[in-house]
Parts: sequence; C-alpha cells; structure tokens
Amino acid sequence: MIAATAVVAAATATGFVLLGSGEDDRAGTDPTTTTSPPASPDNPRGTDTETATVKGWKVVVNPSQGIAFDVPPQWALQSTSWVTYVSENDDPDDTPLIAMRAPAYLKEQWCTSDEDKGGTVEDTPLAVAGSRGNNGARSAEEIAGSDPRTWVYGQFTQPDKNKVRPGTVKPFTTNSGIKGTLGTAWSVGVKSTQKCATNGKAWTFAFKNPQGDLASWSFFGAKGVSDEVPDETVRKIAATVRLYTDPSDS
Repeated sequence: MIAATAVVAAATATGFVLLGSGEDDRAGTDPTTTTSPPASPDNPRGTDTETATVKGWKVVVNPSQGIAFDVPPQWALQSTSWVTYVSENDDPDDTPLIAMRAPAYLKEQWCTSDEDKGGTVEDTPLAVAGSRGNNGARSAEEIAGSDPRTWVYGQFTQPDKNKVRPGTVKPFTTNSGIKGTLGTAWSVGVKSTQKCATNGKAWTFAFKNPQGDLASWSFFGAKGVSDEVPDETVRKIAATVRLYTDPSDS
C-alpha cells in the first residue's frame, strides 16, 4: 500500500492508488492498491489544462467525477488516481469509513511520529481537500451533514464520537453557479497524548451533477493550531468548485 500516513490513534488519513474506474468513492470502497508510483511530482495531474479561477492558485482535478477546484499555491497535488481515506484504528482490514479522490495536501509532513514505536515513521498533513461521488446517499443535505462528522471522527477523535460537534448545514452556491449544500463539523477536547494529536475540522459541499448524481467536495484539517487554515480560506476554496470535462473527451 502506498500510504500518506499509517493508521494510528490520532491523525489517521491514509492514501492509496486506486485501480479501475472508481466511479463512487463512498465508505466501503475496496482499497485495491498498487506499488506503482503516482505521476511525476512535477506534473501530477498529467495533461490537464484547466486554468485556476483564483490568480496564483493551483487547479485540483478529479476527472472520474468531473469536478475541479482551486487551492492556494502552497498545497501539493496528488495524482488523479490517489485516494485519501480514514478507517477505524482497530480494523485489521483497514476498511474506509469515507474516502475522496485526487486530493491536494497542505504541509504533507506537518507532523511526523512513530506512535507505536514500531520503527515506522508516519507523516500527518496539516490539511487535505478532495472530491468524491456519493451515489447511495439520499440528498445533498444528508451528505453535507454526515460527511464532515465522519472525517472529523476518523481523522481526529477516534475512538470517541462524543468529541465531534456538528456545525451548520446551509445552501451554498459556488462561483461557477453550482447550487448545493455546505456543512461543517469540528472536534473538541482531543487530548494531546500523542505527538500529532490535535482537534480538527471538516467542511463538505454536496451537490447534484448534470447527470443527476450526487457528488461532493470535502476539506479536513487541524484546528486550534498556529498554522490552521482559516475558515474564510476554506470557504474560498469551496467557492471554486466547478464542473470539469476531460479534454480528451472533447
């Protein structure tokens, strides 16, 4: 498995390269993996030619879902086949609770530790943003309410769901005119018993694409730290979400 971080008691985001079409990145996605390296770090998005809608920012593209959004220049883009997910710490099968494809990472090595003293060092990013399909969900409102809570639980509060606080779920329209629902969640009371343990927050914008399928963009990151991503920046990123068409399909 090609992993961004190992599954530990805090900061459990893990990544893998997905084989196949991966049309739906719901919880329960089979983490089929390969040891082949992702695309070149100099051009992890291959031949994508999308232009950023915010001057100086980078474009993040998920061709399988037809979604693009922008992130500030400090973020690092993973390949379009990369999937980030969280799972239960004690699950031997590492089954994803929730996953998203083609993510961007902010400060991939924000915190590094070997919590179980097993000799394997794990890197924890400061923040991650990506997108996924949500077929099987009943509505955008349901996704915007549940997905942020799942990200916060999986990444920051395990095994205690009582430390997760749901935020608002409100209508939201992106700059490109996509109408959907934006939801938030955060954690409280996470104890720094481990080096990389911290409170966290998550945002999800859910919507229906032109085909009538539910899809979403999500962000999660550390909260209450000196370099926390400001809420206004997260909202600005969410506002850049737009539909994307692969040039090769034109």
